[in-house]
Amino acid sequence: MHRTGLTELEVTLAVAQRSSFRAAARELGMSATAVSNAIAGLESRLNIRLFNRSTRSVSLTEAGRRYVERIAPALAEIQRASEEISTLPETPTGTLRINAPPESAMILFEPLLREYLQRYPNMRLDIATEPRMVDIIAEGFDAGIRLAESVPQDMIAVPLTPPMRMLIVGSPEYFAARGKPQSPDDLANHLGIGMRMSHGGIYHWELERHQQKFTINMPTRVVLNELRAIRQAARNGIGLAFISSWFIEKDLVNGNLLSVLEDWCPSFDGLRLYYSGRRHIPPGLKALIDLVHELRDRQRSVSGV
Repeated sequence: MHRTGLTELEVTLAVAQRSSFRAAARELGMSATAVSNAIAGLESRLNIRLFNRSTRSVSLTEAGRRYVERIAPALAEIQRASEEISTLPETPTGTLRINAPPESAMILFEPLLREYLQRYPNMRLDIATEPRMVDIIAEGFDAGIRLAESVPQDMIAVPLTPPMRMLIVGSPEYFAARGKPQSPDDLANHLGIGMRMSHGGIYHWELERHQQKFTINMPTRVVLNELRAIRQAARNGIGLAFISSWFIEKDLVNGNLLSVLEDWCPSFDGLRLYYSGRRHIPPGLKALIDLVHELRDRQRSVSGV
């Protein structure tokens, strides 16, 4: 029998049908003592005797007969529902809802999300990007994506990216006009592009080298809250930007942006996919988690790490 979680009611119905504690126990895969205790517990809570018992027989009381007649159809329906949901196909189907910071989806589509959608054509991704931290459970998301340091402690986190760095960058034209800073103190003579945080404050540049730490309040020429806008402002020579290295990789390669003071820009843990609970993970989410591990192992084998 597929167990539904309504053990006492299942036991009552089985005893009524078999007129035997032992026969019901064999059917349910329980001990006769456990069956007897389940019936006794239910009778105690109902404050009524359901079965007449003797050393040789078990039979329903009149109250027990009426009770069984009422619960039998309901239990049968619950049994059918339990069997149907337990036989749902393992192939992921449906919608996977993910909450992520702005612009992060851009680095996940190649190759993670692109391969996920190709591999599971019956899945649909619903990705909400916003800077604020949300309660993914309360707001109906299957999973979230955030920097490792921001993942709630009660969540399970899966690494999505290698360690990352914030870099100080500017355009060649900017450096030609104002020179390159040689130390954090020199930044006081430069113009910055401020990043507005979700709480409304301006992000302070945090630099570190050999246990020396600096928190820089840059003179800002413009304040923006989108990485794409900050990158474009830096390209246009408006000022220096402090921005994630993954977001400007192509600009560094093609020379649109140049980085300075790199030895003051340590790496930090990257993005994490996080979710709640280790049991009963939806098939669509489990497939994404498995693909994350697969791609990471694939990358390690290619790099020889």
